[in-house]
Amino acid sequence: MAQQLTAKEPTAEQIAEYKIYREFGVSDHEYDLICKFLGRKPNYTEIGVFSVMWSEHCAYKNSKPVLKKFPVSGPHVLMGPGEGAGIVDIGDNQAVVFKIESHNHPSAVEPYQGAATGVGGIIRDIFSMGARPVALLNSLRFGKLDNPRVKYLFENVVAGIAGYGNCIGIPTVAGEVMFDESYEGNPLVNAMCVGLIDHDQIQRGVAKGVGNPVFYVGPATGRDGIHGATFASVELTEESEEKRTAVQVGDPFMEKLVMEACLELIQSGIVLGIQDMGAAGLTCSSAEMAAKAGNGLELYLDEVPQREEGMTPYEMMLSESQERMLFVIEPQHEAKAREIFERWGVICAKVGKVTDDGRLRLFHKGEVVADMPVKALVDDCPVYHQRSEEPEYYRAFANVDTTAFEEIADLTGALKKVLASPSVASKEWVYNQYDYMVRTSTVVRPGSDAAVVQVPGTRKALAMTTDGNGRYVYLDPEVGGKIAVAEAARNVVCSGAEPLAITDNLNFGSPEKPDVFWQIEKATDGMAEACRVLGTPVIGGNVSLYNENEKGAIYPTPVVGMVGLVHDLDHITTQEFKAEGDVIVLVGETRAELGGSELQYAVLGKTEGRPPQIDLEVEARVQGAVLEAIRQGLVASAHDLSEGGLAVALAESCFGRGLGAVVNVETSLRADVALFSESQSRILLSAKPEKADALVALLAEKGVAHAVLGKVEGSDLVVRVNGRDGIAAPVAELQKVWKEAIPCLLKN
Repeated sequence: MAQQLTAKEPTAEQIAEYKIYREFGVSDHEYDLICKFLGRKPNYTEIGVFSVMWSEHCAYKNSKPVLKKFPVSGPHVLMGPGEGAGIVDIGDNQAVVFKIESHNHPSAVEPYQGAATGVGGIIRDIFSMGARPVALLNSLRFGKLDNPRVKYLFENVVAGIAGYGNCIGIPTVAGEVMFDESYEGNPLVNAMCVGLIDHDQIQRGVAKGVGNPVFYVGPATGRDGIHGATFASVELTEESEEKRTAVQVGDPFMEKLVMEACLELIQSGIVLGIQDMGAAGLTCSSAEMAAKAGNGLELYLDEVPQREEGMTPYEMMLSESQERMLFVIEPQHEAKAREIFERWGVICAKVGKVTDDGRLRLFHKGEVVADMPVKALVDDCPVYHQRSEEPEYYRAFANVDTTAFEEIADLTGALKKVLASPSVASKEWVYNQYDYMVRTSTVVRPGSDAAVVQVPGTRKALAMTTDGNGRYVYLDPEVGGKIAVAEAARNVVCSGAEPLAITDNLNFGSPEKPDVFWQIEKATDGMAEACRVLGTPVIGGNVSLYNENEKGAIYPTPVVGMVGLVHDLDHITTQEFKAEGDVIVLVGETRAELGGSELQYAVLGKTEGRPPQIDLEVEARVQGAVLEAIRQGLVASAHDLSEGGLAVALAESCFGRGLGAVVNVETSLRADVALFSESQSRILLSAKPEKADALVALLAEKGVAHAVLGKVEGSDLVVRVNGRDGIAAPVAELQKVWKEAIPCLLKN
């Protein structure tokens, strides 16, 4: 109804009488609160503005209680949550800026534009801080690839990410893709951007200085994306396909111009505050900028550039047309600002001014069409402490023995099945569509544990990754939350970097369901503890709730984006074995842990039991020892053990250069369990023969469990368990299975 009534909008009395506000996701209780804040009934524009500002996507009204658990400060943190992105010091007056956000629901109904505009929005978050974006990452979840709809979503989401990132000239350097029927109908599309900035260029989204002008920058406003924030805060239904108007349309060429013009404006030193028009468009940017400064704002909507005839105040305020920014300067700098944007060919229009009355006041055709307290819009949204209840499945899984299956005799066949599972298989089909070398700073390309991008003009580099395992979190949310943070840190360490901080994307079902809210609570408990133990504070992120399909909620999927600092380029390490004769060492202990594993899913067709357990103190010790060994030059390759366990880690380490390996695993476990267990805090290392003894001595000195497995040798992968045959196959044969799995599924 909201979209159909713009020609003749209902009156404030009709909105109240017919409870039209419910169509905007506003409850009766919230409507009564809005009336109290206004001292009257809201008109159509005002209820629209309140509905998006009070949506979960903008207000975090269901998630604020759990977000408070996260550690958000640390010795290197320059800016934590609350701005467009977090900022961490990397020395020499430089800092790294990064954030991750979701575009799940838009991508479910319009996958190309949904994914593309997700990339565009996260880029704006970074350059609105004054930073130059240097890398893009993503984390994607889809249903099973034998479903035609899933294939369509997968192909078009990847194309949308590639289309936007490639056109704007920012390399897409890393990511992850997982496939599971849990995500059918509700894919997850999380986009992350990383930027670099000098300390003196850091910006904030504040509307400073009473009387100062407010400028709109970017293309004209259209009717695309109206109520996008509200759309992202409800469950998808069969009717969601009709809400394509809630999906924005992106223009990466325009974004490039806007980005360069804004960065030049910021470098000129005249900007007092700048913010992206992201979720809720002009509404969110204007209200938040005013609130952060403790001021008010007047907007003159006739001055807003419009690309469609007869746009109403409601439509202009709620449109999420892309590539738009809002900034504040002092009046005397107006000519300079206009000159910069004119030179870049970007619209720059004065659309308002900062006031001292704490109100967001909208003018249209000479009349005040909305008048709302800024504090009510931004700070006074009701916060809900939803009911939490441990689900029945969790109790039932406590008694499941994940090793209670007939021992697998054909271990080579099992490895091939796991390597062919789309979640494990090569993602070259995906990342070959991305330009990951543009700007020529990419040192480690997609496909290793983490991507590495050099800091220009220095010997330093940034390692970056996205990680999360929804199966683990489903089976035990608290443990799964810990593992998400630990694995991200492990991947960064395996690349030779010191983990700095995380940004997270919390993808869950409806928080109004007690079992889902229990998952949210427990997962954030685990993540918070891991962040504290590993010294990686949360500097920002995104919450995406109401991710549901006809079978219920998706697997709870917190995604962790982490950045680490490589102090010297010589420390950069990759996962592939480097040379014949190198010694292979396994760090960490292997236990009988197959719950949520790729073997359990791909070979046994189940996801049940409990996931691998994790001791965070052990994890910290393993990471510290491996990073020190890398810095001492003792390590030739390092690879985190994750999906598929030791068997997959060995195979993937062979694939890089086509080198074989001959190893023997001494264990008290069954051979299939030992090779495919996904026990945590394990890393596969290789070292030159002359450095192997020093590596082993260092690991022993640090009190870290380890075992010498064998050597890099020949062109076959040969794995024996307690001296008996286990896996034996040419590396080229295994690699063919791994490389061709996804392309073959897409063709069928």
